[in-house]
Amino acid sequence: MQIKAFIRKCDRLKDERREDHPIFRTHIFPCCFAALVASTALVHACGGKMTFYDGIYPFYPLQRSPFIFDISLLVVILVFSVLAVSFLLILPGIRGKSRLFWTFRIIISLFIGVVLVVLNFTGDWAEASVKANASYKSFSKAVVSAEVGLHVGLYGINITLKGDPVLQINETIDYNEIFRWSSSVDEQYGDALERGLPNPILYIAEKFTHNSACGLIYQYRYSGRFASANLWTAFCCWLVANILFSMPVILYAGYMMIATATFIFFSMASFSTIFNVTPCDFSIGAESLRTDYSHSFWIALATGLLCAVIGLVVVLLDCLFPARMREVFSVGVDNEDDECHTSEGYLNSGFLEGVIYDDNTQTGNVSLSQQITKLTRL
Repeated sequence: MQIKAFIRKCDRLKDERREDHPIFRTHIFPCCFAALVASTALVHACGGKMTFYDGIYPFYPLQRSPFIFDISLLVVILVFSVLAVSFLLILPGIRGKSRLFWTFRIIISLFIGVVLVVLNFTGDWAEASVKANASYKSFSKAVVSAEVGLHVGLYGINITLKGDPVLQINETIDYNEIFRWSSSVDEQYGDALERGLPNPILYIAEKFTHNSACGLIYQYRYSGRFASANLWTAFCCWLVANILFSMPVILYAGYMMIATATFIFFSMASFSTIFNVTPCDFSIGAESLRTDYSHSFWIALATGLLCAVIGLVVVLLDCLFPARMREVFSVGVDNEDDECHTSEGYLNSGFLEGVIYDDNTQTGNVSLSQQITKLTRL
């Protein structure tokens, strides 16, 4: 009986504490009920959907904007643009026909340099695209008409999905997703699954995971890495060639331009090995994807040929007309004969009279001493 009385006393104390709680004193429950009524009215006013203007759901993260332009490319272009403007500002100080030659030389050299750097960050060494009707998302019967694209770069792949038209099934269909080799593709694929990306993007991305039977990840990743390494080596050769063009060793500058072209061709050969893999079928609806060489590959080929032509022409002309080549590039060779030269001038005869007289007396004394030595010998 004592235990029961003790329990009743505790219950009475809990009830007294609840009545003294601030929530009961401020009467928050009527306020919550009023907020619930207001939110219900807002839902009906918006057409039965918890959205604001433009179909944005307030309780979910905003839809991602599609990939437009790589920041790395923008930085590279700005840096080389500043260099181009800086060098072109020097041209008014160059006179004669040399101004045209230096303009051509600066533009060609900076073009080669910017191409060698930009090609490391572009995503269109190989591309494939197809228009098809495909299922939009899992556990949904919705079918959309869209263009699916696969863009292969040295750093990874871009998978695009753009509706035709863009606005379908009350949603804007415009996706551009990046999957980089620098991080785990499996983790990126898992993140894409959690985000609920459309089926065509997930289907292509799954082909590049380690668990895929196609095994594309290994060949694509290592081909891109070797191609990028060769491009950076070509960039170093280009820097050395520009330094040598400013020195009286034009022949070696031509050799370095040939080396630049050689490493560009090596990078193209490294990337081309992705086509040695057993073809993997990318089926989107009733259509299929097949990658082929794209813009960056052909730009690399054109730049390599340009470097090879410049190097061969410089080597040939330096062998035939070495002095003329040094004159064209405004460089010279130190010659000992150039240090000894005669020139005309005017001397003050009054100032030099004493010096001439002293020289004459010295030469006279020397001749007299020579005559005396001859007589003594006799």
